[in-house]
Amino acid sequence: MSTGDLVRRAAQGDAEAWRALVGRYSRLLCAIARSYGLSGADADDVVQTTWLRLVERLTLLRDPARAGAWLAVTARHESMATLRRAGRERPLKGSGPAVTGPHHVVFGRDLAASVGAALETIPPRCRQLLELFAGSPRLSYAEISAALEMPVGSVGPTRARCLTHLRR
Repeated sequence: MSTGDLVRRAAQGDAEAWRALVGRYSRLLCAIARSYGLSGADADDVVQTTWLRLVERLTLLRDPARAGAWLAVTARHESMATLRRAGRERPLKGSGPAVTGPHHVVFGRDLAASVGAALETIPPRCRQLLELFAGSPRLSYAEISAALEMPVGSVGPTRARCLTHLRR
């Protein structure tokens, strides 16, 4: 069943349609929240708040078929709001060198600062795309496409351009 049909049925109180929507999009919403460096509990809160926002606005959606994209955008906004409320910045993704001494700590900080500075030079859309690719759990191209509201066929080429830009 299409997303639009599920949204319309959910708006009429169909519990099975709600379960189908939750099953279809919860993994994506969790991945978006985790891509912002949120802990498990904070990521769960973002997912729950995102679903609450949909419940509050369900009958106001202009295009129910685009509810997946609406959920993804809302999850990004809620993730940023959670970070702002906590007064912290996004941590860098990936694992750094093993910390075995003070020189490794300094090297790790320098490396993190370099990567962070490079990420700040690329367009925000590239940064979002690369964060979704680096996040855990790994997302499919279709999930990334929905999260960023871009055609599935553009995800790979856009990723390549973003990585090239980041390397420069």
